[in-house]
Amino acid sequence: MQAIWKGATLAESDHTVVIEGNHYFPPDSVKREYFEASDHQTRCPWKGLASYYTVTVDGERNEAAAWYYPEPSEAAERIKDHVAFWKGVEVVA
Repeated sequence: MQAIWKGATLAESDHTVVIEGNHYFPPDSVKREYFEASDHQTRCPWKGLASYYTVTVDGERNEAAAWYYPEPSEAAERIKDHVAFWKGVEVVA
């Protein structure tokens, strides 16, 4: 699987975890040069508190376009620090 935005591959892995239709990419598959921490957070009733990254490609910013669970609930432990995408980021096989 690949996560692509503005022609840049943000993450690539054969070992994503799919939950609720979202592919969660392992931490080591993410190209960190495109990411910066965001203050944005949301809470999932069963996964816990999600933190976000802003994605930047060629000077264009996509605010809070990726999220992850640094301390997920026990039920979601397998996606700890895995990264998922939205806001126009394409996830393709």
